[in-house]
Amino acid sequence: MVVGLGNPGTKYDGTRHNIGFEVLGRLQTKLRASTPRAKYEGEFSTATIDGVSLLLVWPLTFMNSSGRCVQPLANFYKVNHEQNVLVVCDDLSLPLGKLRFRTSGSAGGQKGLNDILRVFGGQAVPRLRIGIDPAPPRWDVADYVLGRFRDEERATVDKAVADATEAVLSWATRGIAFCMNKFN
Repeated sequence: MVVGLGNPGTKYDGTRHNIGFEVLGRLQTKLRASTPRAKYEGEFSTATIDGVSLLLVWPLTFMNSSGRCVQPLANFYKVNHEQNVLVVCDDLSLPLGKLRFRTSGSAGGQKGLNDILRVFGGQAVPRLRIGIDPAPPRWDVADYVLGRFRDEERATVDKAVADATEAVLSWATRGIAFCMNKFN
């Protein structure tokens, strides 16, 4: 199960907070995944790579309530969240475009990830964080993450989304330890 975090609606397309949705969109196209269906306050699509079935999940609850979608889907499909769920999200503490896999840990201020950790009752949820740079001095963090990337950042972001797409495919076929060594 690959969960891309973001906010629903065209108002948020292309924003820093929606980079997880961008990765899922690219995965859906690359894998020719099924047309998304609605369930548990989100949309999901299915695909297969090298015999591994993937469930691509877009929570549509808005970022801060992502767990309301993720936990019921994981329960319905009997997916072990400690090994077989990967959350793809933005990270303010990483430089723009930097990827970082982790098997567990705190949410580091990412409220969508925090809600997912809360509903699963622990920090053991694998994640792929994509750096969006820290908010500039005197900027409100919410305004920053809900803002769009500047034109001069777009090439770096597009490469990060492409790299993250390949990283997710590696996670599905080779596991997180391989990915931590290759992509971190």
